Amino acid sequence: MANLKAWISALVALILPVKASTKVTDLSTFKWNLASTPANISVPAKIPGAVHLDLQAAGIIGDPYHGLNDYDLRWVIKPNWTYSAEISKPASGASAWLLFNGLDTFTSIELCGKHVAATNNQFRQYWFDVTNIFKNCSGKPTLSINFGNAVEISEKISKIPGQETWPPGVEGLFEFEHRQFIRKEQNDFGWDWGPAFSPTGTWQPAYLVEIPPFDVHIRNVLVDVYRENQVPLLVPDQSKNWVVNASLDYLGSLPKDAHLEFALFDQKKQLVTEGKLTNVIQASNTITGSTVIAKDFVNLWWPTGLGNQTLYSLRLTIAQEGKKSISSVTRKIGFRTILLNQEPIRPDQLAKGVAPGANWHFEINGKEFYAKGSNFIPPDAFWTRVTRDKMELLFDAVVKGNQNMLRVWASGAYLPDFIYDIADELGVLLWSEFNFGDALYPVDKEFLNNCKEEAVYQVRRINHHPSLALWAGGNELENLELRQVQGSENSTRYFAEYETLFLDILGVTVFENSRSISYTPSSTSNGWSKLDFSRPQPITQRYYNTTAGEIYGDTDYYNYDSTVAFDFTRYPVGRFSNEFGFHSMPSIHTWRQAVDEKDLSWESEVVILRNHHPPPGGPEKNLNAARGGMLEMTQAHSTYYPIPNKTDPAAQFAALCLASQIFQADYYGSQIQFYRRGSGMPERQLGSLYWQLEDIWQAPTWAGIEYGGRWKVLHYRAKDLYQNVIVSPFYNLEDQKLEVYVTSDLFVPVAGKLHMEWYDWKGKPLNLTQNFPKDVNVTVGAINSTRIGSWNLSDTLNGIDLKNAVLMMETYMWLAELPPNTAPTKFYRHRNWFTPTFLSSAKIVDPGLKLTHVPKELKFVIKATSGVAAWVWLDYPADVLVTFDNNGFWVSPDLPMIVKYEVHEDNGKIPWGWADNVTVQSIWDFTLP
Repeated sequence: MANLKAWISALVALILPVKASTKVTDLSTFKWNLASTPANISVPAKIPGAVHLDLQAAGIIGDPYHGLNDYDLRWVIKPNWTYSAEISKPASGASAWLLFNGLDTFTSIELCGKHVAATNNQFRQYWFDVTNIFKNCSGKPTLSINFGNAVEISEKISKIPGQETWPPGVEGLFEFEHRQFIRKEQNDFGWDWGPAFSPTGTWQPAYLVEIPPFDVHIRNVLVDVYRENQVPLLVPDQSKNWVVNASLDYLGSLPKDAHLEFALFDQKKQLVTEGKLTNVIQASNTITGSTVIAKDFVNLWWPTGLGNQTLYSLRLTIAQEGKKSISSVTRKIGFRTILLNQEPIRPDQLAKGVAPGANWHFEINGKEFYAKGSNFIPPDAFWTRVTRDKMELLFDAVVKGNQNMLRVWASGAYLPDFIYDIADELGVLLWSEFNFGDALYPVDKEFLNNCKEEAVYQVRRINHHPSLALWAGGNELENLELRQVQGSENSTRYFAEYETLFLDILGVTVFENSRSISYTPSSTSNGWSKLDFSRPQPITQRYYNTTAGEIYGDTDYYNYDSTVAFDFTRYPVGRFSNEFGFHSMPSIHTWRQAVDEKDLSWESEVVILRNHHPPPGGPEKNLNAARGGMLEMTQAHSTYYPIPNKTDPAAQFAALCLASQIFQADYYGSQIQFYRRGSGMPERQLGSLYWQLEDIWQAPTWAGIEYGGRWKVLHYRAKDLYQNVIVSPFYNLEDQKLEVYVTSDLFVPVAGKLHMEWYDWKGKPLNLTQNFPKDVNVTVGAINSTRIGSWNLSDTLNGIDLKNAVLMMETYMWLAELPPNTAPTKFYRHRNWFTPTFLSSAKIVDPGLKLTHVPKELKFVIKATSGVAAWVWLDYPADVLVTFDNNGFWVSPDLPMIVKYEVHEDNGKIPWGWADNVTVQSIWDFTLP
């Protein structure tokens, strides 16, 4: 009987047609051509791609990043450009769709000579049913995408009768105007750290989707993981179970009785739990359902340094009762709560000395923590050059740099999923922003609808990533743009329009799709003053309705008057610092990637014009503005350090570039220590994110990592000061008062020793034990600071020349709350240095640096044989990419430094020999010819 059943089943399988499945063809697999009739150009092309890159590949233009090509290639953006290819016909009986995940920006799409659609948003996903066009298409179907000139179109939109206008200066004008009228990457029109190429092309993948009857293609997925009863912006109950809400956007049609099934797998691919989602709803080609997962079934996901990055695979399946699955998709998820806490300061906080006002800090899994990191900008003007390998290297630098959070800056582009995947795996929290910044925006119906579609797609696409920490509406809107119109004739209207876009559209979109993520309308803000969840949009902003003596919100801070750079009394006192910085030059090695040897000079027009700070203010070259930015860097490093005066031009340029980096690192270090100290001050400051992590190109910028991956002095200094436990000096030049603090960002108290030693510049210890302690017992509370002492140096260093005194401070700490009879197993050591006078006037001497390579142990040993060496810098050749575990440090004769290294790239030009070409120098070398 069993054999008979098997025979019948096989016979039925032969008779009945096999169910066809959806076919997805990547449009990149077809042969594409790029053409412009006005430019009289026709060349092979790629999708995804960009016009500039296709022209470069064809030899029509050189490297867009070379020399002054950001100006000289402006002709590329003027004509329309058309991408075209012959594509395959779909199978008979199938519906056919074109699916685009990123078109930059204004297009007219044709298939078989028939108009399909026009698009006008770089950040939307577009899908078009082209079934009938294919049916009526004779011959081989040709798909063409015609791209318009975004600069010209934005200009035309700005001149529409009755178009929105704002007071002069409200639009942050960098090079091209009117970026606020179009939904294109805002920095494509220029920024003060990047070029204005206004790229054009299909910048994200595109597909031809063939869907047979009774099948679907899942085009986007929302997964929201949160605690039961969790409400956005309020503290969630960590004792509750987890809710997993899933929502699938699809093309095609589903039977009414379709349902959703789920299966959850751990990192070993073992099944954790499975079942059907409940409360299933079908509406507008979306199917949604949810389930509850017991809290004990899963482990938590934590940021790097705070716990494990536990990820799970969630398989979602659309199925029909009694039949096989229709379609399925898998997403990696993590179980965590992340909250931006902006609630009023509680009585228990006041009792601990926290200043009244409102909180502004992040909490992960119910624990407040100190956010350490930087700001992430677009890593390239052309996104198709942003590869997973490059981003893995960059995020490796983030983690090695002791950073746990990046602010994904508004006015760039929404990051592709693979970057969020990397952040999920490495534990880097991504404060993400909608792409609006340094401008006010129109609120006509068409623009708002466009923004709504953009926000819906991006929020749903990104929400499943546990690294997602926050949605912010835009950059510097409340603290900069609204302040500029506050009190003006139409200020009431401007504020209302701002709330229309950034609260009613973007805020509501976040709250409609996610209960796990907080939202704030502006990256720098005084926070909300009231929440009313009976409304779709619950937020009432505080704006400037603050109370004297109370502290609110987060801060940003820029001061280009370098004469007051280290006056910490000028730094803002707030709950969180999301931006601060100063520009510096990249190394001569990175300059050589983009600039001819003859132009490697501080006075070179090519170098000067690649400096876009202050912004040119228009599309033309502005030498006067650029020289102003160069002067700021010159004044900064020449004020505080010896001025390089090399006889060799290349050596002089290299030294000046390094000098600018040392000032930048020194200045950021001063602020990082101030903000971290704030965790134990009345402001209870719980985050510092400096501007900026990485470069978009080779130029003077605020970055800590150069284009190509080299670490500047800044990234090493930040790595040092973002350790869990640090010791920091704070010196007031006016009264010569020195304070020393030890700061910890650990969840538990630490205890240990602080050793302090005074030297002269020759490295001889100064006997100051009567006036200054050498060894101090220290205890620091959880995420807190402890003041070690305060000394007047005119008394402490009585009779000693302040120009010939150097203080070394070193902590040796361990967890304070250990079980009885348990020895500590983990120690926290940090060494810092202080001088009462600037190095430009200090009596520095030749430290007699000696460099020894120990290849078997992948390390260098640096010794100072005749004096204290300040800002010791290991430099390596151009044809290799290396990171050290320490650089930009200080060394004294009795404290040699061991530096380990890791080689990331070696192109073979100097195989095995790169280490022989490593050099070492200190600030003393600036004094040498």
